[in-house]
Amino acid sequence: MSGGGLLVAGTTSDAGKSVVTAGICRWLVRQGVKVAPFKAQNMSLNSFVTREGAEIGRAQAMQAQACRIEPTALMNPVLLKPGSDRSSQVVLMGRPVGEMSARGYHGGRQEALLGTVLDCLAELRGTYDAVICEGAGSPAEINLRRTDIVNMGIARNAKLPVLVVGDIDRGGVFASFFGTVALLSPEDQAFVAGFLVNKFRGDVSLLEPGLEMLLGLTGRRTFGVLPFQHGLGIDEEDGLRISLRGTVRESTTAPPVGEDVLRVAVCAIPLMSNFTDVDALAAEPGVVVRFVDRPEELSDADLVVIPGTRGTVKALEWLRERGIGDALVRRAAEQRPILGICGGFQILGAHIDDEIESRQGSVDGLALLPVRVRFAREKTLTRPVGEALGEPVEGYEIHHGVAQLTGGEAFLDGCRVGQTWGTHWHGSLESDGFRRAFLREVAAAAGRRFVPAPDTSFAALREEQLDRLGDLIEQHADTDALWRLIESGAPQGLPFIPPGAPA
Repeated sequence: MSGGGLLVAGTTSDAGKSVVTAGICRWLVRQGVKVAPFKAQNMSLNSFVTREGAEIGRAQAMQAQACRIEPTALMNPVLLKPGSDRSSQVVLMGRPVGEMSARGYHGGRQEALLGTVLDCLAELRGTYDAVICEGAGSPAEINLRRTDIVNMGIARNAKLPVLVVGDIDRGGVFASFFGTVALLSPEDQAFVAGFLVNKFRGDVSLLEPGLEMLLGLTGRRTFGVLPFQHGLGIDEEDGLRISLRGTVRESTTAPPVGEDVLRVAVCAIPLMSNFTDVDALAAEPGVVVRFVDRPEELSDADLVVIPGTRGTVKALEWLRERGIGDALVRRAAEQRPILGICGGFQILGAHIDDEIESRQGSVDGLALLPVRVRFAREKTLTRPVGEALGEPVEGYEIHHGVAQLTGGEAFLDGCRVGQTWGTHWHGSLESDGFRRAFLREVAAAAGRRFVPAPDTSFAALREEQLDRLGDLIEQHADTDALWRLIESGAPQGLPFIPPGAPA
């Protein structure tokens, strides 16, 4: 027998679909329900490697953690990794299958993947009591409906009830809810069961007349009003939003253990990927993490991080054009800490040979590490374990660039020279002992009286965040009604709201 299901859609991108999906998953698993997440198609530069060596969106890995299960490729069969405004790498069942333009993908390739997507969902529903699916963008993208495999396309094919999430903090949530339904065909509207208001500030009683009017206008109820809470934007899907200068990663409010704070500047390079690597730093009391895009913003930083990127050569050019490349060279000469991760590590090397990603051939790197990088057609997808600074470390690798080390001191399959460090390992800073040892080195080199907290557990903090998401659903949503949706599907006889989808 097939398990129950629900599709969490949104009025817009960033309405809160990922965290609501994770919250519903955590609420269900605490009720003893065997539950799994699913997103048919994800567009993201933040990805993760499963134990079987498949690449999926980090949001689905986080949702799997909310379900207390191991993530697999079934949970995100199609991942699109943007390489420019017009093209993306297509990752199918965890493996890259080529680069494709948006026109080419929506022009036929996407429809061809519907069978694969439905097979994955059916396999999960055959294994779990419930599968909580996440949509993408808005289900009312009328220009893309014909090829849709992630919103109403999958809802209708798999007969999933749809819960539409709206971010009231942005304003216009009633118009967004009504308009989303009214732009769908009668066949699609039959699966839209109702709404969930996200990020509400204030007295809910003031909102209730509007919710009653929305019910009268659409015949669909609101299943909950979730209050605004800080610090819940875990494992975002899109690195583009975070690249705005001055953005600070939300961090713990605990005071520093030592006398000084430690300032971390993360270079907001183009096509930044897996910027979630710095979340473990932001979780440390007394560590302040900010994203920067000007050379003068590096001057007071105790550590500069160059994160991963889907465009290593493009990011290198950007660093040079802005004068940040020269600032990094001066910084390295002064023995001030720099950490390059994945693409950032490649940028710090002496030479890059890239006929795959940028197709620019031979390019000189910043030459701060004795490394030569050659881009291979086959992507490296692994979950390495090792030791560094006397501490055990785990991580994951996602890269086409193959590093040949010609010197330096070994460091997580990369190397270090003085206070310049480079590795292909994402996620290494989530290993608590290693992170503390690394921060002690950084503080000593920076001359800061910073002391890492002795008991910060990143895994425990992540669990606390997921429990907070579960609490939001349990305390502010009609969970009995949600469970009826998951178990029985959308109510029968939901009214059609004109005009419907255009012919």
